[in-house]
Amino acid sequence: MSTGVISGGQAPAPGWTLGVPPSDYVLGHVRAVLANRVLDDALVAVRDGRIAAVEPHPAGLEADVDGQGLLCLPGLVDVHSDGLEKELLPRPGAELPMEFALLSFEGKLRAAGVTTAFHGAAFEESGGRGVRRTLDNARRICAAVASRGADGLVDHRILHRLDVRCPEGLAGLRQRLADIGGTGRGPVLVSHEDHTPGQGQYTDRAYYERYLVGTRGVTEDEARAYVDRLIVDRDGRLDVREEALDWLGEQARAGRIRLLGHDPSSPHEIEELCERGGAVAEFPTTVTAAKAAREHGMPVVMGAPNVLRGHSHNGNASGRELVARGLVTALASDYLPSGLLGAALLLAEEGLAPLPDAVGLVTGGAADVAGLTDRGRLAPGLRADLVLAEPGRPWPVVAAVLRAGTGGDAA
Repeated sequence: MSTGVISGGQAPAPGWTLGVPPSDYVLGHVRAVLANRVLDDALVAVRDGRIAAVEPHPAGLEADVDGQGLLCLPGLVDVHSDGLEKELLPRPGAELPMEFALLSFEGKLRAAGVTTAFHGAAFEESGGRGVRRTLDNARRICAAVASRGADGLVDHRILHRLDVRCPEGLAGLRQRLADIGGTGRGPVLVSHEDHTPGQGQYTDRAYYERYLVGTRGVTEDEARAYVDRLIVDRDGRLDVREEALDWLGEQARAGRIRLLGHDPSSPHEIEELCERGGAVAEFPTTVTAAKAAREHGMPVVMGAPNVLRGHSHNGNASGRELVARGLVTALASDYLPSGLLGAALLLAEEGLAPLPDAVGLVTGGAADVAGLTDRGRLAPGLRADLVLAEPGRPWPVVAAVLRAGTGGDAA
């Protein structure tokens, strides 16, 4: 074979363990989804936990693992997950221990084929949309993720979410970044957001009010009155917003954070994000905002649930439409890990994107969003985080996840 990584008479790979696959093995007879094509009846050779080769499987060569014609994908990368927040509080008043919630949620990530997950830690003090968000919870999430890190079944990381009109959140994030300094693994991701009704994600405040009715059990009149008070209160914090955005811009331009703009709604907001040093447009709410982001060379992230449903839950841009227009470079689970692979293969099934491009939205494209260069593609030298999946009709099933050990570059 051209790479020379597989030869006759080679000693068998070390025995499998219950935790991770061996550092050296050969996976055979799979449909390997590469960045630009699908290689049928392929083998994937792994050496020292890295992909050494992806090639046609020669007749007569026995592999350590027979993939039985399953799709072989890079491990999925989820760049925005609020699922841990929901796992922590599965029912009002029934909060679970944080460490247990993380382990429980890890099982869901693993079952969804996710090998790298960025958990949203919300630096804010609020309770408006049904979930009580506090700095204490954000710190607890950061601590739990740090303790689990890359040693579990999933590489756990943090997406810092800052409410730019919350002075407590701004102070908390300043302290967080000072505490971690340059000791973090890879780029420090920060997403800035402003969920004030009447703009951004909730341009039509009626969607916000219906969300409150559905999640908090209030009447329509009570929801309307609450939103009125919320708007007045947050309109009095525009100075906090300006301070937060200025500080984030300083951090981004200095290379201390990788900045994501949450819910940009217009080309003007994209221009401001670029000037601020922003690197990613996260969940643009309009076609024009997504188009402007791509014109500036920015990755664009949309939500997998939006793609699965065919539309946004609050009247914003359709993920399917943006994918069809070639404006999306990555999908995030938002709150539904199983939605990632389902959405990607649905896009391919409906002809909105070729299979390699669709899979790339939840693998290589997502890794690019996070600034991770060592994963996300079936290419020599990258981490051997592999997923075997049955496409299924209509929905895929994850058959196995082979995640490389924690050795080597932890970008």
